[in-house]
Amino acid sequence: MKFESPVYHVRPVPVEKISPNTYNPNAVAPPEMKLLYESIKADGYTMPIVCYYDQEADQYIIVDGFHRYRVMLEHEDIYRREKGMLPVSVIDKPLDQRMASTIRHNRARGSHDVDLMSNIVKELQELGRSDAWIAKHLGMERDEILRLKQITGLAALFRDVQFGKAWRPAEEEEEPLETEETKTKEWN
Repeated sequence: MKFESPVYHVRPVPVEKISPNTYNPNAVAPPEMKLLYESIKADGYTMPIVCYYDQEADQYIIVDGFHRYRVMLEHEDIYRREKGMLPVSVIDKPLDQRMASTIRHNRARGSHDVDLMSNIVKELQELGRSDAWIAKHLGMERDEILRLKQITGLAALFRDVQFGKAWRPAEEEEEPLETEETKTKEWN
C-alpha cells in the first residue's frame, strides 16, 4: 500500500467532537497564547489539528494542536467565524505511537514540562516500550530518559533492570562495623 500523508485528507470537524489527550506535556505561556489567538484571528487556521478518531466514542482525540483547539474554545469570535469547525487531519495509530507523535510534534517546536514528560516516559514503560524504543520515537538520548525516570521516583520504572552487586573498598571490609556499643565506649 502506498503511503499518503494525512494532511491530504483534512476534514472539518465540529469542535464539540474533539477532545484533548491526557498526556500532552506541552505548555504555552499566556503571551504566546495571546499571539496564537492573534495569528488565528489574522490568518485563520493555517494548520490542521492532528487527531486520532475513536470510532467507539465517535470522538477525535488530539495528538497535536491542543492550543489551536483552545483558541476556538476560548474565543467566541473565532468560534463564530469558523462556524465551530476545526480542520483535522487524522492518524490511525495505537496509543504509544500517538504519544510519540505528540512528543515529536512538540519537540520540533519548543519546550516541555519536565514532570509531564516524566509521566509520559512512565506510561510508555508501562505500555511495554523499552528505553531504546522511547529514545528512537521521542528523539531523546538515553541519559535524558534516565533523568526523567529518576524524577518520577518510581522504582517500577527500573523493575526489570539487572543491577550488579555493589562493591566495597578492601579497607572497609577489614574494619569492624561500628555498633551502638562501640560508639558509647568511645565517648566515655
